[in-house]
Order: sequence, then structure tokens, then C-alpha cells
Amino acid sequence: MRHPAPAQCPATEESHARPGPLAGLKVLDLSRVLAAPWATQILGDLGAEVLKVEQPGGGDDTRRWGPPFLEDGSERPDAAYYLCANRNKQSLAIDFARPEGAALVRRLAEQADVLVENFRTGGLEKYGLDKATLCAANPRLVYCSITGFGHTGPYAARGGYDFLIQGMSGLMSITGRPDGVEGAGPMKVGLPVSDLFTGLYATISILAALRERDRSGQGQHIDCALLDSQLALLVNQGMNYLVGGVVPRRLGNDHPNVVPYRDFAAADDYIIVACGNDGQFRALCRMLGLHEMAEDPRFATNSGRAQERRAVELALARAIAPWKAADLLAAMAEAGVPGGPINTIDQVLADPQVAARGLLQSMRRADGTPLTVIGYPGRFSRTPASYRQAPPWLGQDTEAVLAETLGLATEEIARLAAAGVVQCAAPRAARQDAELPA
Repeated sequence: MRHPAPAQCPATEESHARPGPLAGLKVLDLSRVLAAPWATQILGDLGAEVLKVEQPGGGDDTRRWGPPFLEDGSERPDAAYYLCANRNKQSLAIDFARPEGAALVRRLAEQADVLVENFRTGGLEKYGLDKATLCAANPRLVYCSITGFGHTGPYAARGGYDFLIQGMSGLMSITGRPDGVEGAGPMKVGLPVSDLFTGLYATISILAALRERDRSGQGQHIDCALLDSQLALLVNQGMNYLVGGVVPRRLGNDHPNVVPYRDFAAADDYIIVACGNDGQFRALCRMLGLHEMAEDPRFATNSGRAQERRAVELALARAIAPWKAADLLAAMAEAGVPGGPINTIDQVLADPQVAARGLLQSMRRADGTPLTVIGYPGRFSRTPASYRQAPPWLGQDTEAVLAETLGLATEEIARLAAAGVVQCAAPRAARQDAELPA
């Protein structure tokens, strides 16, 4: 089955010119992979100036995490994984394992409002880039550390990865098909949600610390851990245990509290039914011709339906099975019953609602290579997110930042590059086929 191409919105001159809500904020990004780069990309989308410091020669690990790669004619193209979390940043390739490189990063930190890093606990001390050293030199600095387990506790020295955290946090124990059915067993979520949740919590924490700095004039250290963040996102399942004392289990696509709230098989596809209140359930029953169920006092409340889950879901499954999925969803929408399809990625990116919201943005890299990105989801009435710079290639901005921000002479930058302390990317020829859609 062919699907229409995603509708794209070009990054307009207006969005480039209009300052975002974080315009003027300077962020030094010493991170790689996903959790911390996700946080700094959000800050960049909202107008902050983000300087991403990477290791010369290789850069962020995710530049190689492909295929797929963005084909741009270079010998080492960047992977899609890197491109998802590194727009609105400038790339500086500085080897801060060497004293001269570390000194450059310390100078950049003296001018920064925010520093974000995701090295193991204590990993930056030997370079003089730890929170104590940098915050002493710049007391207004908000220094955010992102690790697997935080800077305290018996696991502080361990490395943490998303898959590991999904398992340790209990998330995988409630994700997957229930015991006793085909395919039963724990399952990770299809996205690195523990990384992404931590990036979001880090962003919120940074903005809160900046707001407090407005009053006190002092920065502070923020310690964000993947395990802590994922534990906080256990939400109702965690409270179900704390209040009810029963350990939550895998339910497949069933909801632990709400009935009906799951997928059902129509004649030609699966659809989702999500009745969040009693009125919606009654409307669904009437629409399906289940008038007796709509009036049955056993099913009048969610509590009653939860006790009779099996009977409710079997009756609904029988009534839904003859319907074509599109016809059923249209009838549900008219009846005010929440529901929807189970889209593939290509289908949702081509959805008219996605186009209407402008969620796909067209950008182009400095050499003209076109790139479509999924944009920032929040809508600001006066100071919207912007798409000023596509994800940079390694060292793209080293020379310009060292010259303009630190005042280094061209000869000094050339000396540092020759010594391997920094890497300055060679300019690439502009592509001739890089026109953005109008």
C-alpha cells in the first residue's frame, strides 16, 4: 500500500528572525547519545545558543548509529539517529582530554548560562570540567549532569542505558503480552523513552534553576538520573501498588484501570477504543446496537466494567468485528466516542492533522543538503520555536566560535588544529538540488 508523502513546512525567514523565548541564553553542551542532547535540542529550539563540544575525529557516538545515513556525498555521512537530536546547535570539535582543549572549554563555560553533560559520575574532574571547578569560576552557571543512576547511592558509579533502565525501573514488567497467551513476556517500549523522559525532566529542571537564578543571582547543580526519571513516570501504575498493594502485571494493550480502553479487531484492521467516562461507553454501546449493555447497571460505572472486564470486552469485540475500520472510526467520531487507527510511522507522518499542525519542518545543512525534521510540539502565540540551524557536521563551527567567542587569532586556531587539539571542518560545496519546498 502506498502512502502520500509527508507534508513539510519550510523553516521560514520569519521563524529565523523572530527571537524565541530563550533568546540570549548560552548553553554549553558536553553531551552525546540521546538523553542530554534531547534536552539541549529543546533549549535550542526555543531560541538558546547551543555550543556542542565533540571529540575530534569521531564526535557524538550517534553520528555512526546507522543505517540509515543522510546521503550528502561525504565519506562519513551522519546517521538519522544523530540528526533527530542535534538541530539548532553549533559543533565544536575540541579534545578536552588535552590541557589546551580543556582550557578552551573552561573559557567557554565562563561565558555560559547552562552547561549540560552526561559523563559518568566524577568523569570530568580530571579535566577540570567538573561542577565544583566550573561553578566556582562562574557562580551563575546552571550545571546539569545526566547519568544512569545519579551522583549518589550505591549505583552512582555504574553506566546506565535506556534498555537497562526500562528493565530495572519496572517498566518492562508491565509492558508486553500477559502470561498465558502467545508471545507472553516482558517487552521494552519501541522508543528509548527512559532517555527521552530524562531529557524532558532535565529541561524542566534547567528552566526552573534559571528562574530561581533570576531571584538569587546564583546558579546551581542539577543531578538528573535515568532511573529516577523513569520511576517518576510509573504514574498510575506506581500508585496502584502504593495504594492497593497489588503488584501491577503485563496486560498487553488493556488498561489497568479503565474499561474499555484497548485495541479491537475490525473486519480489515485493528482500531483503538478509548472510553474515558461512562457517557462515552454508553454512546459506544448504542452506536454498536448494544442497547441492553448501555442500560445494564453492572456496566454503568467504570468500576463495574473493570470487575466485568471480560464480559464487556467480549461483547464489544463481537459487535466491532463486522465493521470496516474506517467506517467504524467515522461512526465513533460522530457519536463522540474517542478512537483511532494504529498507524505506521509513514501513515502518521502523512496525516492531515500533522500537516495542519506544522510538525514536519524542512531545513538544510550548511552545504545545502535538505533535511526534514519533526519539530517542537508546543505552540507559542508570540515567541514560537524556530529551526535556525540543521544538525551540524563535526567541527562545523569550531573556527568561527573560537574566533568570535574566545577571540583566538586565525594563526592560533591553525596551530591548535595542527596539534590535534581542535578539528575545523572543511567547507563543503553547496548542493545544486537543495531548494526547499515553497
